[in-house]
Amino acid sequence: MSLSLLLQYVLPHRFLSRLVMWATRLPIRPWKNFLIRQISGRFNVDWSEAASSDLDSYPHFNAFFTRALKPGARSPDAAEDALLMPADGRISQLGRIQQGRIFQAKGQDYSAAELLGSEEAAAPFVDGWFITVYLSPRDYHRAHMPCAGRLVETVHVPGRLFSVAPFAVAGIPRLFARNERLVCRFETERGPMAVVMVGAMLVSGVETVWGGVEIPPYGSGIVRCDLRERSIQLGRFEEMARFNMGSTVIVCLPKDGFELDDGLFPENPVRVGQRLGWMRPA
Repeated sequence: MSLSLLLQYVLPHRFLSRLVMWATRLPIRPWKNFLIRQISGRFNVDWSEAASSDLDSYPHFNAFFTRALKPGARSPDAAEDALLMPADGRISQLGRIQQGRIFQAKGQDYSAAELLGSEEAAAPFVDGWFITVYLSPRDYHRAHMPCAGRLVETVHVPGRLFSVAPFAVAGIPRLFARNERLVCRFETERGPMAVVMVGAMLVSGVETVWGGVEIPPYGSGIVRCDLRERSIQLGRFEEMARFNMGSTVIVCLPKDGFELDDGLFPENPVRVGQRLGWMRPA
């Protein structure tokens, strides 16, 4: 095992993530501007898309990291039956959920039941579809709806906070099913849909448009929140959540009702709103 992978097992994940959360929210102008310049330069952030290019408009680093984009910087695919990409980033993997398992990397997979929190939650996605999108520090860190849906339930699944960088995804078994995550379950016109916001080391904060900050606090047991009575409806392409620091979004879809675009492959760079696939006729 490489030193990088070994460190993933021995480092204090939650302590380090809390430390980074504190440091990235300090409203100290020289400190937060230093962090913004460092990340912006190192990862080649495209300032031309940001709603504001003025460093002083961001009260702390996390406000920059979760920055809004200019109107029109992202737009949904024009076809009404197009399923949309949920996030900017890079495709880690995509394809069929085969025999209840989701492909992670060469030699690595995990079960949909582990990811979603139960066998019951995974049942609608037997032989269905999945896509895993990795967000790097340069990316826009808000997740949007692939299609319109009604929020049914959120499931906060506790776990580790391994890095989701490619070296970790390739080397840590069942990584996405072991990391802390928020599973958001929706009902759509074509059936159920799950959008999973996966936490990671140093980048573990998840916030939703309906509930505010969901992670942290970090969990010690699975917490389910039935939201049917609130009748939360989110439109196609509408913002649903964001990472306070970034990570990975996984979308799970049923076998019938949806189909992924056959022109997408692992490592493809992607943007919110581009075509992910198609909603089949009811």
